Amino acid sequence: MYKHILLASDGSDNAVRAAKEAVKVVTCNEDSLIDVVYVADFEKSKSDVLHSSSAEALDLERRKKNSKVLKFLNEAKVNYQTTILRGNPGPEIVKYANEQQVDLVVIGSRGLNALQEMVLGSVSHKVMKRVKCPALIVK
Repeated sequence: MYKHILLASDGSDNAVRAAKEAVKVVTCNEDSLIDVVYVADFEKSKSDVLHSSSAEALDLERRKKNSKVLKFLNEAKVNYQTTILRGNPGPEIVKYANEQQVDLVVIGSRGLNALQEMVLGSVSHKVMKRVKCPALIVK
């Protein structure tokens, strides 16, 4: 079964829904690990850095954004770790998933309409197309 599950998270309600599905998957195997991956987006991180008082404060703020997901995982009593990456979310998640040879990627979807997705693209769609493992998009 799936031992190393990458849960892409931005701390949103969509990420919490994805976490619920990841927990369902890991309950089948006690040895499974959920790797909660948060990507500090370059465009957003510039303003975060300008408004933070120190590197520690910036790290704490990023972890706070993920607090709902981490709280849920703690309550579910599953094995997990957190990983913070820096860059553009789609490519960074793909690169990390492929390098770490994860068994499954679980990612939430914002629910863009067809026009929005065509113009903007979606992180979940980009990840789904490029990872070398199964991926689960949670709506």
